[in-house]
Amino acid sequence: MPFGFRDLVGFTLDQDDDGGVVARLAVLDHHLNPNGVVHGGVTHALMDTAMGAAAMSVLDSTSICATIEMQIRYHRPVTGGELQAAAEVVQAGRRVVHLAAKTHDAEGRLVASATSSYAVIDAP
Repeated sequence: MPFGFRDLVGFTLDQDDDGGVVARLAVLDHHLNPNGVVHGGVTHALMDTAMGAAAMSVLDSTSICATIEMQIRYHRPVTGGELQAAAEVVQAGRRVVHLAAKTHDAEGRLVASATSSYAVIDAP
């Protein structure tokens, strides 16, 4: 089954046994803004994707989730290489899951960080 947006942008996901998720992206020219820097929306989507997958890891099969808020901080520009966003569940409640993520470049430098909340919704 295709993953739509994730496939379109080029993200890959790896999940560990504790529910942590790492999303990766090889930066290509189409990920850059007119200034030659990775577009902020790409980094945002990378972390949102990783946090969404981490949130799903704590839900049962009768539930899905949706982002209800996300706060992001950009720490440094990225012009190429690979981005890696690591996400983890901070707290999982019955109706809301709180998460955190950090994105690093290929040299291991912090480029962005985020916190978010996801609503727990009954699956259709």
